[in-house]
Amino acid sequence: MKRLTAALAGLVVSVLAWAQGTIKVEVHDVVGVDERFNVAFVVEGDAPSSFEWAPSDDFQLVWGPQKGSSTSVSMINGKVSKSSTTTYTYILLPKKTGTFQLPPATAKVKGGEISSRPFRIEVVSNGGTGGSRQTAPSQSQQQSQPQATGEVSSEDIFMRLSLSRRDVVVGEPVTATLKLYQRANIVGFEDAKFPSFNGFWSKETDTPQNVEFRREALGDKIYDAALLRRWVLIPQKSGTLQIDPAEIVCLVNVQTARRGSSIFDSFFEDGYTTIRKRVTTPAVSVRVSQLPAGAPASFSGGVGEYTVTARLSKDSLKTHDAASLLVTVSGKGNISLLEAPKINFPPDFDVYDVKTTPNVDKAGTTGSKTFEYPFIPRSAGDFTVDPVKYSFYNVNTKRYATVATDSLRLRVAKAPGTESTVVSGGQTLVVDRKGVKNLGEDIRFIRTRNEGFRSGHNFLVGRPLYWGLIAALTALAALFWLAFRKMAARRADVVGTKNRRATKMALKRLHLAGDFLGKGLQTAFYEELHRALLGFVSDKLTMDMADQTKENIAAALAERGISEGLAREFTDLLDACEYARYAPDAGHEAMNSHYQKAVDVITAIDSNMKKPVSKAGAALLALLLLAPATLHAEALSYPDSLWQAGVNAYTEGQYAEAAAAWQGILDAGLSSADLYYNAGNAYFKLGETGKAILNYERAARLDPASADIRYNLDFARGTTQDRIDSVPEFFLEAWGRKACYLLPSNVWAVLSIVFFALTLSLVLLFLLGPSSAARKAGFFTGIVTLLIALLGWDFAHWQKREAESADEAVVMRAVSPVKSSPSGDNAAKDLFILHEGTKVRLLDTVGSWHNIELSDGRQGWLRASDVEVI
Repeated sequence: MKRLTAALAGLVVSVLAWAQGTIKVEVHDVVGVDERFNVAFVVEGDAPSSFEWAPSDDFQLVWGPQKGSSTSVSMINGKVSKSSTTTYTYILLPKKTGTFQLPPATAKVKGGEISSRPFRIEVVSNGGTGGSRQTAPSQSQQQSQPQATGEVSSEDIFMRLSLSRRDVVVGEPVTATLKLYQRANIVGFEDAKFPSFNGFWSKETDTPQNVEFRREALGDKIYDAALLRRWVLIPQKSGTLQIDPAEIVCLVNVQTARRGSSIFDSFFEDGYTTIRKRVTTPAVSVRVSQLPAGAPASFSGGVGEYTVTARLSKDSLKTHDAASLLVTVSGKGNISLLEAPKINFPPDFDVYDVKTTPNVDKAGTTGSKTFEYPFIPRSAGDFTVDPVKYSFYNVNTKRYATVATDSLRLRVAKAPGTESTVVSGGQTLVVDRKGVKNLGEDIRFIRTRNEGFRSGHNFLVGRPLYWGLIAALTALAALFWLAFRKMAARRADVVGTKNRRATKMALKRLHLAGDFLGKGLQTAFYEELHRALLGFVSDKLTMDMADQTKENIAAALAERGISEGLAREFTDLLDACEYARYAPDAGHEAMNSHYQKAVDVITAIDSNMKKPVSKAGAALLALLLLAPATLHAEALSYPDSLWQAGVNAYTEGQYAEAAAAWQGILDAGLSSADLYYNAGNAYFKLGETGKAILNYERAARLDPASADIRYNLDFARGTTQDRIDSVPEFFLEAWGRKACYLLPSNVWAVLSIVFFALTLSLVLLFLLGPSSAARKAGFFTGIVTLLIALLGWDFAHWQKREAESADEAVVMRAVSPVKSSPSGDNAAKDLFILHEGTKVRLLDTVGSWHNIELSDGRQGWLRASDVEVI
């Protein structure tokens, strides 16, 4: 398991290293057809030893690559960190419009190869933009800049308010997006006014703090577009709703005309001025339809698609106790505006204000909403809360839909301690109710039912039975493979196939001859009978038609072990058929006699030519099937009586007698998890903490999944005097241990056998599959099942190894000094003191001393008589 853990850790490290070694690409998503643009590949970390990239045929390489590198060093809290970046820059020029994909770049770093992602670029006809990556603006780009008139065209700066839909129903969400498009030099903004959305419930979902422009193609032109706002709108009334225009003032730098003719004027004057450009959006209208009539009674305004669940915080309580009904509506739509559904509570229930807990996304249109209905039952009994129904209008199906939960059952018990009691004199006594407090703690009770004893450990993995099953499965798979190959060879043997089908074909022709016999057609009957006989000889004896003379047929039959009399009957039938074809009518009785004789002769020849069935395989199979599986069922009347005596003594509080009875069973060489558990309980009650923990540890090894054993073991450890902090286990090994002990060892062993059988089946599918897809499926799925089988074997063997290991012990003496060396004289120094019940790990043994290690890593030497091995 440790090797598997190390391999897994190495795999994780390699995957992380691969994920960090990538090439980032910096390039515009949209460019103009006559625009030169940059493509930059950035490699962070170590500089590549080689770098390769070439553009596709849709672009012209104008310049590059230009390699640049930078290194930064920072010091934070005295810690120096260094980072390096290598950049490869290319300048490209598109050859035509369209959307094109550029190939990824590859580089070699420290002997490994890394690559970038393939990226797409959209090329439009007009490349006019204010982008900063242009190396040589074309004429069309220069014309798109504001002229020297001091004005900016509405085609260079404008705003658009786009809606996800314009024809909706009341309550249907609409997404509104406001963007600013520009092809000028904007340096600031003033007086931004956004729509008020009268008639809508609105919520801002995107409110950028900084206006960031990104390239975006609009038609055949490129603009720098910035998202200003995004809202979710839910119409609250029907009709045509008008959305007011949005407005913003943009501060734009524009070029101005020179006032003089001297060349020095342009040197002393910058030629630019800032103007204010007011930009507005046109009014936008939305057509809102009323919801159709016929809404269900449980409809409360929901529009979209929803599901509903309901549960009780308690399904069993007492009168006057508080509980809650939790109803959760989940889905997509106007979920932010959903109202609480109506609930019909049983009578005599006090219901309080509903608490709403939303759990929705930023837009408020997807998620869930939980409605909590607090209530207090005032009467005892069994109650049923009716199913919660929730109706909504489904915008996809254009109709109302209703979802409902199951009914909920609630049991309310009477709480007499909370009732008011009226005594004589009219005085009312009120009982003060308090929570239940623990008055004391103790170990859990013993096991009273005996599940059986065993001698030693009973692990399936590693036993001859386990490996015998593995070998039997392997042999069975090999036999299946050989049988399949033999069947394939038989199917490929054309001569053998004809030989095996000879009798079937002959009987088929005889059946046709029988039809002619029934109709009284003599010539046709004998022709078909003659054809059946010769066809049988041709297939059975592998004889050509030219060689089918009576002498050759008789000789071939004799070679096949057919008696001379049977061969003569066959040749006489051939003579009779040839004679009857040209002789006068022989009569129906003669035809019937010849037909019956042909059937008998063909059947007899076929039976004599078949090989005798070998009895060896059948005898072996019968021997295997009839092999007795003897189960030794030894009578355990004496241990059973000791078990019951211990249970009776423990129940009566006679813990010494109980411990003696159960220890007697253990001394007889028998054990079980329940027996160790009960013995631990008895010793704990007697105050012998060391023996109690020892037996609990042994019980936990036999049944690591038992909650009672684990609880009592932890409880007993809590009473020991030593408090030792454990060194944390490596997290992968901890995960593996947790997974290992999810199931007992024998269950893992059985699972390993089952998945090994599946692996063999998939290997057969890979070897004998009829198609390439089937063989691939068998190969890859077989690898998975083999890994699972190996994992099951590893987990089973892990549990067996830990259960049979003798490297852990429990201190049995009240006080035990730990020495620096295995010596009892004054030369050995006392390192620390251990007390009864402390668990130690055994590292080595020298004479009557054990080298021990604590869970916190401290080591020393302890007398062997002071501890007992688990």
